[in-house]
Amino acid sequence: MRTTTNLKLVIGSFLMLFLICSCKNEAKSENTNVAPAGEAAATEKTGQAFIEDDGSTPNVLQIAIGSPDHTTLVAAVQAASLENALVNAGPLMVFAPTNAAFDALPAGTVEDLLKPENKDALANILKHHVTAGNYSKEFLKKFKKIGQANDQNAIVEVKGDDVYVGGAKIVASIAAGNGIVHVVDKVILPPSE
Repeated sequence: MRTTTNLKLVIGSFLMLFLICSCKNEAKSENTNVAPAGEAAATEKTGQAFIEDDGSTPNVLQIAIGSPDHTTLVAAVQAASLENALVNAGPLMVFAPTNAAFDALPAGTVEDLLKPENKDALANILKHHVTAGNYSKEFLKKFKKIGQANDQNAIVEVKGDDVYVGGAKIVASIAAGNGIVHVVDKVILPPSE
């Protein structure tokens, strides 16, 4: 009789273990998302930058995307794959050159920078337009220089009521959900090394 009881316990334990393992495998297979072969390109645009949210204050990227004066900047951000960096919690201060500022560069410069082989150079220039912080134009007057996201500094100059960062004049400022966008009249080029 004791052998029968032990046998029942062993069989019961085995069945319980089998059921637990089966449940775990089913849970794993339900949570596994395998994209069909045709969807490989669609998964390239992932991250916070591609989540639609109509209820909150626009972030710095959404402000640029919504501005008809910043289409060249948005194209450059997309070519450098920096969308997700501009939607992080921040706070971020973005110095956003207008289309006219990009047009003032030597002929062919923008087209050349947008080529895939120049992605790193483009990213370096764009990161030179971003600073951690959320400072108003008035508060920036207290600085001599600010550290940019590309680990280089930009000189801050005050001329009357105007503030220049890296030689670019701040012409407008727009509060964002994750910082502030300062619209500037020039592309801020990093100092050459």
